[in-house]
Amino acid sequence: MGWVEAVVLGLVQGLTEFLPISSSAHLRVVGSVFGWDDPGAAFTAITQIGTELAVLLYFRHDIWNIVRTWVLSLGRRELRSHPDARTGWLIIIGSVPIVVLGLLFQDQIETTFRDLRIIAIALVVFSLALYAADRVGRKERQLADLTVGHGVLYGLAQAAALIPGVSRSGGTITMGLFLGYSRAAAARYSFLLAIPAVLGSGLFQAYEAFTGGTAGGAVAWGPTAVATVIAFGVGLAVIAWLLRYLERGTFTPFVVYRVVLGLLLLAAVGAGVLTP
Repeated sequence: MGWVEAVVLGLVQGLTEFLPISSSAHLRVVGSVFGWDDPGAAFTAITQIGTELAVLLYFRHDIWNIVRTWVLSLGRRELRSHPDARTGWLIIIGSVPIVVLGLLFQDQIETTFRDLRIIAIALVVFSLALYAADRVGRKERQLADLTVGHGVLYGLAQAAALIPGVSRSGGTITMGLFLGYSRAAAARYSFLLAIPAVLGSGLFQAYEAFTGGTAGGAVAWGPTAVATVIAFGVGLAVIAWLLRYLERGTFTPFVVYRVVLGLLLLAAVGAGVLTP
């Protein structure tokens, strides 16, 4: 991987990680359009560390309150019903599905699921799910209304994003909207829920690449580090913009974009312009 490629893919990662349009799909597609090799699942996971560090910085006060209250609740019964303690438990519970399925389907995630035809279909199908959720969801619930059942459903929706094209934020936001959460609350919880899974995946892939045991593609450490830093800076700006936008805006523009991109991908692969 060259330095120009790293800069471009770092920008793509930062721009797309938090929008419901699938960052992993865009990294795969942009590489194909420019004629670059597939950056690989390892590169994708490692650069996502940058965007998750942006989440840690942006939500640092929320995260501190959640972690502090959760830890204190382990010894103080009166805190166990506190919204922050409950959120801490639900983030743990919601992270289980993606960890289990990620380990079970690691080989497919790094190979089969990165087929452009699968990505295109996922972009279209899950965009329609997002559109439906945005239309029928009541948008009344806030994070204080989280239940164990909702945490499990959020976790299952996040696990679907192991397939590039689904979108981690898109999947969890879609579930949140179906469950009646406001757009901003669904997005906020989506970002918080992703922290353990994304950081864990990124650190695991970094370890595997460092020890030479990864099947997710060789990692060029210098360019990958540059891409990760760029993803952090751009991602931080995108979080702030998206949460402001969702106070009044809908997800329709993202739905339209996903459908158009998916159909164009299918057409390009069918015409032989892009290799699956």
